[in-house]
Amino acid sequence: MPEPSGISILLVDDHPVVRQGYRRVLESQDGFRVIAEADSAAAAYLAFKAHAPDVVVLDISMKGASGLEAIRNIRARDHRACILVFSMHGEAPLVKAAFAAGASGFVTKSSEPSALVRAIRMVIRGERALSDDVAHVLAADSLDPQQTVLDRLGEREIEILRQFASGLTTEQIAANLHLSVKTVQNYHYLVKAKTGLQTDAQLVRLAVNSGLTDL
Repeated sequence: MPEPSGISILLVDDHPVVRQGYRRVLESQDGFRVIAEADSAAAAYLAFKAHAPDVVVLDISMKGASGLEAIRNIRARDHRACILVFSMHGEAPLVKAAFAAGASGFVTKSSEPSALVRAIRMVIRGERALSDDVAHVLAADSLDPQQTVLDRLGEREIEILRQFASGLTTEQIAANLHLSVKTVQNYHYLVKAKTGLQTDAQLVRLAVNSGLTDL
């Protein structure tokens, strides 16, 4: 539960201007305190260890390891951690991957600032928070009897696909995720096998169309 002095927040985004803007939004709310910022998944984990915030608000698309990796690592350290994803992407596969990693809520950056504030209060209470557009996407997805290609992938496979499609080498992905090169290569093979895609260009196209990367 938050301290009597209010809700402490760790803000994670790799764009300083974005962090600055949303810091002002959050600290304009009574009882909200941004006690730390981070610009990468690794920095987010270190900041969480150092400051133990009540809630983590993080972007999912960052250079290197994404917010998915940060969510996994933070939750491994503290299974009670409240983590709210704040992303410009709200496609169903990405939202489901975030919740599979341990996210408490998901709000898109196209939402009104009040939606972010409301979501923070919800996850602090132990509730699952979704912005309206994300709730609509998930509802539509649940009504579609056809499984999407990305639904066949595990959360780790989605993260490796995202990094590969962003142009990272196998060695860079291995370093980001603290895996061996051989393990990343095996995941790459599994992604192709599960999606039925044969070429790397097809994998990149899948990632772009699914909102996993902005390329």
